[in-house]
Order: sequence, then structure tokens, then C-alpha cells
Amino acid sequence: MTAAPIVHAPHHVKQWHLENLGFLGRGTVNPSQNPTTEILQTRFSSWTPIENKSLNKQLFQERVRLISHWFDLWTDKQRNQFLHWMLKKCNKSQLKLFETWFAENIPVTKVDFTTLLPRFLSLYIFCFLNPKDLCASAQVNWHWKFLTEQDCLWMPKCIRFGWFLPYTPTQNEYSAWKQHYIACAIGLGYLTPREVTEMYGILNKSKSESEEEEEQKEKYLQRIIRERLALHKKQLFKTRPPWVSGTKISGFFRSQPKLSQTNCDKAELPAALWLMKKRMSSSNYSFSNQFSDEFKSVPSVTLTTEKQHEFTSKTLLKRKNVAGCSLYPASPHHHCCTVFQRYTNQAQPLQPHLVLISSHVPAFEMIVDSVKPEVVPVVYEYSGTTLEGLLYYVEKALDGRTAKSIGIVSGGDSRGIDLLQGYRIGTKTLLKPEVREFWEKLGSFVISLEEQGHVDIFVSLAASEAGMEVLSQLSHLTGVFFRTPTGIATGAYQHILSEWLGNQNDRPPSIYFTEVKLQIWLRWTEVLEDALQAVRKNLRPYLCDLRKNVTGKIIGQIVFDTMSWCEVQDNCELVQALAEGLAELSRGHCENSMEFLSDFLMKKNSTNEEGRSQVFLTENNPEASFASVSVKSGTLQEGMPDKRTGFARELLLSEKNYVHTLEIVRDIYVKPLKAAVASNRAILSCPSIQTIFSDILDILQLNRWFLDTLTKRLNEWSPAQNLGDVFIKFGQQLQRYTNFFNNYSVILKTIDKCRETIPPFRAFLKRQDKTVVTNMKSLQELLLCPSKRFEEYKTLLYALQCHTPPEHTDHKDLTTAIKQIKQYKDYIDQLKQNADRDDQLLTTQRIIQGCPQLLKANRYLMRAQDVAQLRYCSEKGSIPFGVYEHIHDLSLFLFNDILVVSKRSIAYKPFERTPKATHQFLTVIPLPRLIVEDILDSKYIKNAFLLQGPRCQLICTTVEEDKFIWLSMLQRAISYSIEENVNYL
Repeated sequence: MTAAPIVHAPHHVKQWHLENLGFLGRGTVNPSQNPTTEILQTRFSSWTPIENKSLNKQLFQERVRLISHWFDLWTDKQRNQFLHWMLKKCNKSQLKLFETWFAENIPVTKVDFTTLLPRFLSLYIFCFLNPKDLCASAQVNWHWKFLTEQDCLWMPKCIRFGWFLPYTPTQNEYSAWKQHYIACAIGLGYLTPREVTEMYGILNKSKSESEEEEEQKEKYLQRIIRERLALHKKQLFKTRPPWVSGTKISGFFRSQPKLSQTNCDKAELPAALWLMKKRMSSSNYSFSNQFSDEFKSVPSVTLTTEKQHEFTSKTLLKRKNVAGCSLYPASPHHHCCTVFQRYTNQAQPLQPHLVLISSHVPAFEMIVDSVKPEVVPVVYEYSGTTLEGLLYYVEKALDGRTAKSIGIVSGGDSRGIDLLQGYRIGTKTLLKPEVREFWEKLGSFVISLEEQGHVDIFVSLAASEAGMEVLSQLSHLTGVFFRTPTGIATGAYQHILSEWLGNQNDRPPSIYFTEVKLQIWLRWTEVLEDALQAVRKNLRPYLCDLRKNVTGKIIGQIVFDTMSWCEVQDNCELVQALAEGLAELSRGHCENSMEFLSDFLMKKNSTNEEGRSQVFLTENNPEASFASVSVKSGTLQEGMPDKRTGFARELLLSEKNYVHTLEIVRDIYVKPLKAAVASNRAILSCPSIQTIFSDILDILQLNRWFLDTLTKRLNEWSPAQNLGDVFIKFGQQLQRYTNFFNNYSVILKTIDKCRETIPPFRAFLKRQDKTVVTNMKSLQELLLCPSKRFEEYKTLLYALQCHTPPEHTDHKDLTTAIKQIKQYKDYIDQLKQNADRDDQLLTTQRIIQGCPQLLKANRYLMRAQDVAQLRYCSEKGSIPFGVYEHIHDLSLFLFNDILVVSKRSIAYKPFERTPKATHQFLTVIPLPRLIVEDILDSKYIKNAFLLQGPRCQLICTTVEEDKFIWLSMLQRAISYSIEENVNYL
């Protein structure tokens, strides 16, 4: 069969496009060699020159650099999609290479230590846990369960209580000692005091005078030890720098032993401990020898008895740092001068009041304005902030200090606090680990209860029992006194003025806020609440309808994503049949309801089976019909041919729909416009019609030939029939598509220009666009179909190839056709990208007044940055330590080969929200000749850098967030341009 003749369009491929893609040489071409035919044959036969190794290597390097620059300009989401697509195309050996690279270069941040450490080290770590923690660790995973149930861990714990195993475990038996420990703990007996007295005698017998005297001396020594220990810890806290951890005595203290010795009295703490040992050794206590042995190994500051140890633990646990570790007790103000000396120099209070203000509170700016000068305000975002971030803000605001009190102004009611989005503090959520840790750390920022530290919550929790339960739990967790309003007044936030828990003389509103401004804010909140009530009342019907529409769309999308159209129809028919059967059953009196319903459904099925509509594979036109292909209830009928035949007919039906779409353009738009020209009532001129529709008509002619060829092949279809050769012939005539894509931007601009300048054409488009005949599409949407068609070709060819046996004669042609279609689709994508870059260059050139020609092959815009130009005023001194003045506002446009500098002016007009910016061209600096220097921050200049070219030198400054990104991108562009020049030379 002969192919349709190629009709040359009046528009041809731009030569610089082909030079950019490597299709044309950069030098002169010998006309005798027919270069155009050779180039086009090379272009359409193979994308990469396989035989020419040097050209292949050069083209590969250029594409790698191009893709790397695209990758730099993409967003994070686009990069993730690209990497996901690339990984899906890799084979197993390439994925194995990635796995090896990740294992070598990416450090492991979170890993199970039992999988890396030797087993004896893991068991040594677990031996420090008590039985309860060991049982909890056994629930982590199977490996931890195996380790924590070893006999070497549980045997010492059993022997310590005298619980010996009554048998010897076998060689492969483990967890015997754990089971024995559990059995002994469960069966542990409990004796009442009377039983203990009968068994062991009277315990509380009267003591002699000598024993009472020794006991009084012991209590006296214990009191002395507690006083010395408290004084010793206060002295340590006095000399402790704020950056030293509170868990251990650091080298800072060991290097200054004289400091603590000078602050103690002559009767030092170790001497007191030794005196107590001597007193107790002379008495008749049975544990004196044990104390003598243990005294040699414990530190000098360790207490002796269990009561003193308990006292020390309670004392140290009263205060905790942010990490939850033990901290030294807080000392009075006169002991903290060495730690917070820099605050006293700046006239800042050592223990200020701090207030947290949520952005969710109405008119929170007015609350911030009413905060007193001596109070530290912390404003945080209600949505997007985490509990850890809020703690960071508090810690940064205090800067190592401890607050007298902390106030929290946020939303909520009498049952809970709306602290952050997703964190409502109530009785159910308070015991969550992250919430509990937040309140414990927040309580550590407040002074102790003995020093009258408290937390004030501006939510009326004290007005309900649930709120009081929340306050009780908070006080139990933190050890800090919480105060809230006790009443619920009418109006928004009026409860702040009611009575508070605790001392009424020191009311929290007067501690944190100015009373007059607070009253103004409360009145404004009442006005806002009234306005919001009216808005809610008027918008509630609209919002309800909008919610129903959105819910219906989401449900429909989920249904059609999980179910096919056939299943939806079958379900609808089934539901309708069941409804009719139940209605019929309710009218009559049938003894056996199930039998009647089954007979009714069988009759209904037999009557509807003949008239069931056929459902086809093509999604574009589900109501289309084809004689030999039909689907019943979502499954193929028994007479259905194989899958390859089904996809071949799917290809034919899809091509019919596509040609029908192109014929819509011809019949609905081209024919009426040409008829109007022939009748001397032209709607559009002939050149404009030729510009807009000539390329799409050529594509229609090509696809009509392709459709006729496919129809003849399908009419003569057999298992040995081929389709790949038809696609190969079709791929050799894609020059018409190339002309269309090259002129696509011109076509769209012509349509827009004619619509704006020609009223009859505007009325014609309004009358023809988005009608039933055009499938509810406009002319521009119809012209997008050729670009989407090649993706459909690729999908259908892949399906044909998958269901074509490898020994079939058509398998090789299908592989070649797939490669050809895929190659051309990549070419289309590159043409689109080049067109977008050209539009971006022209737009940049248009907004800069006096700008030279920017349009050039291989040039694209990377980033535009607004900066401020400074001038160095000092005659002496280095650049970072001089005085600067602001001269102009500049805009820097970074391209891949040049840097365009323009002067930016901003004009504000009345009744317009956005200002108008104008750009005046200043200079162009080639990137290979540009030198970038970072300027260090000082008190005279911040976030500055130096740009030095052949004829100019600019000192610029920008915001802190943009400086690093701008300089890094500028350095990469300079490096790339230098490499390009070196390779070109």
C-alpha cells in the first residue's frame, strides 16, 4: 500500500531549533550531499548516533549537563517525581549500585544497637534494667525478647531474693529464670503485722536511754548533712556555667577545687560523714560492718541510709532541665550574679514574667501591644507550630533565665485548652507522651513553688470539673501552681476579668498587660464575635452546599478510581432490581420471602439480558459499538478473541475518535470561515485562516490515511497480522506534526489577537466554543489534542507489544515503532520547553526598559533576585567595617551565561493594593568574567556580597533567607559557563 503524499506546509522547522538539537552542523554544508534529507533521516531513524562514538559521547555529555541544570531549577516535588520515574526504569543491577552507594555515603542515624553491638555488650546494657523495664523491652521485637529473657540477666535478680531454680535448665532452654522470677513474684506471700509479731516477736519494743541518745545524735548528724549538702549544691550552682550539663560534675568544677572548699565551713561534708560512721560503728547496729565496707567505695557526698537517699532524690527531682535530666536546685537572686551577669548589664530582669500569645486569638496584635515593658512576649503561629518549636521559642526568649511566671493566652473553653492546631489539652490528651513532656519542660522554666512561681492560663478551666481535673494533673506533672479564671462571663474572653485561683491581690491580667489596652481589646473581641455570628448565619447555607458538592466529588472520584464503569452500572442495576423486588414483596403476602425474591430477580435478569448495552475497552467513547467485541458485566464474553486482538481494535477505535476530533476543527471552524470568505462576508482573513488551520489540516490528512490503513488491516485481521510496519510508515511522515508544534505559539497568539481586534471572530468563537458538537471544548483545547496523542500511541503500542509473542513477526516492528514514537515525544517535550524559555526571555526583555536582545539559543533564565545597592562611604578601613549608604534598588536576572543588572523603581498608586515596579537596564556581565565575594556580617552591614565585573563593581545586600540560595546558584552558573567555554575552545 502506498503512503499518502507529503504536503509541505508554508511553515518550516526553525533552523536554530535543529541546531540546538544537534540535527544540523554548525558549519557550511555541501549541497551535493543533500544534507537536509540525510539529517531528517538521521533524525527520524535514531535519536542517538550509535555508530559515531565521538558524537555519541559529546551528545551524552551535553544531555547530562542539560538534565542537571533542569534538576537544579525544579522544585522538590518535581525532583522526587523525576527520581521515582528514573528508579522505575532501572534494572536490578543499577538498583543494586544505588543500594551500595547509599550504604557507603549516607550515615545511619537511627539503628537498633542490638543488631550492631556484640551480644555480650547488648546483654551488659540490659543487665542495668529492673525486671519491669526488661519486660517492657521484651515487647519491642522478637530479637529484644530473645535477649531480655536470657538466664544471665534474670538469674542474679532471682538469687538476690533467694529464689533458686529447683532444676537445671537444658542446653537449648532459655527464659527459665524469668519464668521462675514471675512465678515467685506472683506467689509472694504477705504477712499482716500481727502475723509478723507472732512469727518474729515484738518489733516496737521500748528502747533504752543509751539507744535513744544515739538515735538523737544520728538524727542531728543527718540534719547537719542535709544542710551541708544543700549549701554545697548552692555553691556548685553559683559557680556552674550555663553551658555545663547538670547531670555530672564537669571538669570545670574539678579544675577549681578551692572554690567549693572556701565556701564551706570548717566542719566539711566528708568530715561529717566520717563522724557519723564513727558514731554508728561504736553502736550495736547490725549493719555497721556493711556500712563500713560500702563507705570506702561511695563518693564523699553520698548519704548513708535509705531515707536520706530518698530525700536526695526528691530534692534533685524538684527541678529538671529541658532534656529531663537532674538539675541543681535554684539559688536566690544574689547567687546568680556570675551566671547572668550580662543580663544585669543590659538592665534586664533576672527572672522576668513571660507570656505566650497564640495567633489564633482574635486581634492578637492588640494583646501584644498591651504587654507591659518588663514582660517578655512570645507570639507563635497556631497552625504549623509544634510543641518542640514552642518550647524552643520559650527557651530562646528566656535565654538561660528562669521566669517568675508564664502566662498562656490562647483559645479554649472550660474543658480544655486549644494550644496548637491538633493539640487540644484536655483530660484525654494530657497524658500523651509528647504533651506530657511539653508541660514538664515548660514547668522547668518557672521558679520553684517555694519561690512563688506559677503558670497563668487565660482560659476558664476552673469553671468546670473537667477543667479542674486538667489543672490537677498539670500541677502533679510539673510541680508548679496553675492559675485560671473561675468564672465564665458573657462575651468573648470576658472571663479574664473574673476571679482567679490563688491570691486575688496579685491578679494575672495586671501582671502581664496594661489594663486600659486590655479593656480596649476585650471590647473589640465582642464586636468581632457579633460580626462573626452574622457572617456564620448568612454563609452557613452556602458552606453546607459547598461541603455537599465537595463531598460528592470526592466520593465519586474514589468510587471511579476503585471501580470500573461496568461495575458501577451493574451495581446500579442490582440496587434498582432489589428495590423493585422488595417493593413487590411488600405488596403481596408470600410465605417464603427469599424464594419469591430469587424468582423475581431471575425474571428480571432474563428480561434485561437481551437489551443489555455493550461496554467497550475505550474510555474516550464508552457508548461506541464494534461488531465482534463486547463486554458483559465487566468480563469478556466467551467468543472474545485474544487480548492482542482486543488491543488492536482498541487502537482502531481510539484512532477513529482522534480523527473525529480533528474533523470537528475542520467542519465547525474551518469550513464556516472559508465559506464566509467566499461569500464576501469574511469573519477572518485568508492569511489568518491559513496560519491557524493549515498545519492541523495537514495532520488530519495524515491521520486519515493512517486510519484507513488500520481499518483495512483490522478487516483482514488474523493472528499473524502485523501493525508495527504501519506505525513505522506513519513515523516517517511526522514532519507535519513538527511544523504544527513549531508554529503552535504563533497559532495561539494569532487566535488571541484576532479575538481581541475582530468582533465578528470573537462572536463566532463564542457561538462555536464549548457546545455539544465540539464535546464541550474550545478551539484552543481542540488544538491540544495532537500533543496528547503520542502518549496514547505509546500506551497502546506497549500493550500490543506485551501481548505479542516474541517469535511473532510483528514483535520487532512494534519495538521499533515504540522507540520511534517515544523519541518523537521527547522531541515534542523539548520543543515545548524551548518555547517556554523563549517566552520567558521575551517577557524579561519586555519588562526591562532599554534591555538589549536576550533571545539566544541555549540561553534560559535561572533566577531573578531583588537586592539593594550600597556605596562604601569610609575612606579608610576594610569593606566589612566601613560605613555604607543605600543608593538604588536593583534587580539581578541570572541567566546561564550572563547576569543582567537593572535598576528597580516602585510606584504606588491610590486605590491599588500592589505597587507597580519598573526596571531600567544598567549593565550586562558575562558569567565567566564575574567575580563573587561574600562580605562578612558586622554591625555596619548584614547579608552583603560583592559582584565585580570587567567595568563595574556592585556591593549588594538582600534578606538573610535569599542570600545563601542566590550565591550558591550564582557560583554554580559561573562554574558551568566556564566549563562550557573551555569545552567550546
